[in-house]
Amino acid sequence: MPERLAEMLSDLWTPLIILWITLPPCIYMAPVNQSQVLVSGSSLGRNRLSEEQRVLNRSKRGWVWNQMFVLEEFSGPEPILVGRLHTDLDPGSKKIKYILSGDGAGTIFQINDITGDIHAIKRLDREEKAEYTLTAQAVDWETSKPLEPPSEFIIKVQDINDNAPEFLNGPYHATVPEMSILGTSVTNVTATDADDPVYGNSAKLVYSILEGQPYFSIEPETAVIKTALPNMDREAKEEYLVVIQAKDMGGHSGGLSGTTTLTVTLTDVNDNPPKFAQSLYHFSVPEDVILGSAIGRVKANDQDIGENAQSSYDIIDGDGTALFEITSDSQAQDGIIRLRQPLDFETKKSYTLKVEAANVHIDPRFSGRGPFKDTATVKIVVEDSDEPPVFSSPTYLLEVHENAALNSVIGQVTARDPDITSSPIRFSIDRHTDLERQFNINADDGKLTLATPLDRELSVWHNITIIATEIRNHSQISRVPVAIKVLDVNDNAPEFASEYEAFLCENGKPGQVIQTVSAMDKDDPKNGHYFLYSLLPEMANNPNFTIKKNEDNSLSILAKHNGFNRQKQEVYLLPIIISDSGNPPLSSTSTLTIRVCGCSRDGIVQSCNVEAYVLPIGLSMGALIAILACIILLLVIVVLFVTLRRHKNEPLIIKDDEDVRENIIRYDDEGGGEEDTEAFDIATLQNPDGINGFLPRKDIKPDLQFMPRQGLAPVPNGVDVDEFINVRLHEADNDPTAPPYDSIQIYGYEGRGSVAGSLSSLESSTSDSDQNFDYLSDWGPRFKRLGELYSVGESDKET
Repeated sequence: MPERLAEMLSDLWTPLIILWITLPPCIYMAPVNQSQVLVSGSSLGRNRLSEEQRVLNRSKRGWVWNQMFVLEEFSGPEPILVGRLHTDLDPGSKKIKYILSGDGAGTIFQINDITGDIHAIKRLDREEKAEYTLTAQAVDWETSKPLEPPSEFIIKVQDINDNAPEFLNGPYHATVPEMSILGTSVTNVTATDADDPVYGNSAKLVYSILEGQPYFSIEPETAVIKTALPNMDREAKEEYLVVIQAKDMGGHSGGLSGTTTLTVTLTDVNDNPPKFAQSLYHFSVPEDVILGSAIGRVKANDQDIGENAQSSYDIIDGDGTALFEITSDSQAQDGIIRLRQPLDFETKKSYTLKVEAANVHIDPRFSGRGPFKDTATVKIVVEDSDEPPVFSSPTYLLEVHENAALNSVIGQVTARDPDITSSPIRFSIDRHTDLERQFNINADDGKLTLATPLDRELSVWHNITIIATEIRNHSQISRVPVAIKVLDVNDNAPEFASEYEAFLCENGKPGQVIQTVSAMDKDDPKNGHYFLYSLLPEMANNPNFTIKKNEDNSLSILAKHNGFNRQKQEVYLLPIIISDSGNPPLSSTSTLTIRVCGCSRDGIVQSCNVEAYVLPIGLSMGALIAILACIILLLVIVVLFVTLRRHKNEPLIIKDDEDVRENIIRYDDEGGGEEDTEAFDIATLQNPDGINGFLPRKDIKPDLQFMPRQGLAPVPNGVDVDEFINVRLHEADNDPTAPPYDSIQIYGYEGRGSVAGSLSSLESSTSDSDQNFDYLSDWGPRFKRLGELYSVGESDKET
């Protein structure tokens, strides 16, 4: 009660002080050290006096102001009086004029230039502007000359509680772990008040919760929200809505308030163990299921979420722990039971497993609530299936000697039907693995026999596949690989490892090693190869050569004497018998060729041919062959060159012997000139061969076969050869079978316009008496002699 009374008195003093400040200065005299109104002397407090004068001389008071106050949001029928300006220079004769300037002068504040009263003409808002700085000055009314220097003063807008608190960041969201203890901090909120925090309690805020009890509480001054109940369970309720209020005036009545909401979400902790939905699970599976296949799923439910609900599954007991396994599905949070080993209905028809589900992430704070795991029983029943035959072994290895007899048994495979019905089995060979059909199998008992002879030297291993098929159900088949190894027998005689040719120097020494040879045997004895070398019995005492066995199973051939001469004998043949150590041993005879050669003093072979002695110039047979080959090559080049030259000279167009352009036509008569056309037809110039068709070309082979051109019909004797040539030229230009170059066609035509005419006798008449040769004298001096001859002839006839 005393606190409430003090607050009421405080609220009462505020308007009284404001009223006292706004009263005219003549009513009160404020002391100098107060912040209300100051009184200065006639100099308006602007005289610059020394400190001593300020102490000894007391000036007369003048201006009475320092700062003024006005209430915000004040609205009335008339402007509110803020204060009054007055100077002691004013005797009341109304000769002084007051002027106001500065913030809001004339728009917000007005001054009575006679009395100095200042009024506020607009409603003021402290939140927009808290104070105004103005300047006052007294001037002469008539001359407007300043009577005193201007002075500044402040008008402060006094706050009232006109703004409610606001939550600028609301609404709010916060989280707190479930099962938290009492008083766990959730979050804090903040409200703001636009009122003056210095003046009064207008901006003093108090926080409270309107909705959200009894789960949460709030600190009235700091606005910190805390849990009000312990062990709140997310699985029971996950989200809470809290309404928070902020009230000014210290929370007293009459204050303004604002509200916001806070959504509190409980986060999950691992406080719940997994629990199987059922204690017993039943699954059935065929016995022929593929390894790794899923047989069934079990699931343990957990009320928690996220990683707190993750569980791992294990098989902890049962009679099928070796045959089955269980894995965890991280997405579905269940356990998948899979097959690890094959099942056999005939051996065991059911299995029982004990499965456990346990949390992966355990919170030690809740370990006292019990084990965070659960168990269930899984019973698996094996169903019978029609299974394929089963071989007695997954693979078979058989051995057979390469000399084994045909149709002999080399081994056997066995298989059975694992089903209770036990169907008979039929055996066969996959012929894709035995393309040469070297083996056969008995379809009933699975015995393998040899069909063709074997040769270890050709192939040591044979890999085939045997198929077992149920007779009652041909779809049930099984396959097994069979490897057959061919064992070696001594069936190959040894022989030289390669074709040897030895060279013996004429100047060689007795006992000199001529050649070292080695032998090979295609067989492969267990203890390795050991060869015996000997000469033929009839050549055991060979006068020229002897042999020596080396430790490395090779043989050295040595010369018995020197003085070999290739002119006497150029080549020696030395048969050698090679025997192996097999049972029984085999042998063969290989012949070594020894050539006698001429060597240098260092024993380097230079020549092994007898003709080296015959050639006086020292040329060998190889050199002579090379020279002969060069001569033959030159002759071939010359023949080719001549053939090409002759080929180029051949005409491009195939012509007959009658072609007038390429042949000389002889006449026994003198002819009658160009006018005589009875003996020779000028139409022959029009390509006689062309009458029967077009001429074949020798230089090209036409790609397309064209129909022969229609030959020109015989023309009168007065044919225009110039026009004929132009026509032929046009045809040649448009002929695709023509050669890609120009050809010259020569015609025996003298041309038109000759002054002399033609001298040919072809058109001469049968009688000479009809001819008159007087015109020859008119042709010029070149024909003068000819005219005389003909004139003489005519005179003789007349005579």
